[in-house]
Amino acid sequence: MPHLCMEYSANLAEQVDLNGLCSRLNATLLDTGFFEPGAIRVRTLRCDHYAVADELPENAFLDASLRIGEGRSENDRKQIGEALFACLQSELATLFEAPHFCLSLEIREISRELSWKKNAIHPRLRGQS
Repeated sequence: MPHLCMEYSANLAEQVDLNGLCSRLNATLLDTGFFEPGAIRVRTLRCDHYAVADELPENAFLDASLRIGEGRSENDRKQIGEALFACLQSELATLFEAPHFCLSLEIREISRELSWKKNAIHPRLRGQS
């Protein structure tokens, strides 16, 4: 962990450099100092079917959900969230120039006992064979 998944309205696909956004958010998560590089996953999910507010065709959204393993303090989680939200706001600033965009972020803690993982990237990035 962390896994940052962003659902977005399909009408944003031509307005946002989604690969660039994922890369900058990946760097932001790394810069917080709370996560190892091999643990970070950032991805987007396009929503082709949606209804936003008054259903004007130009209405758009991006909803980000960060899942992290349990054990970090509320202050740590808040610091992580503030860093991510600042990055999102900066990267998507032009979308707020018109009154048709909604941005949200939520952090969810995942129980250690209810999360199974196997990661071949960690040993490589940690310099192990």
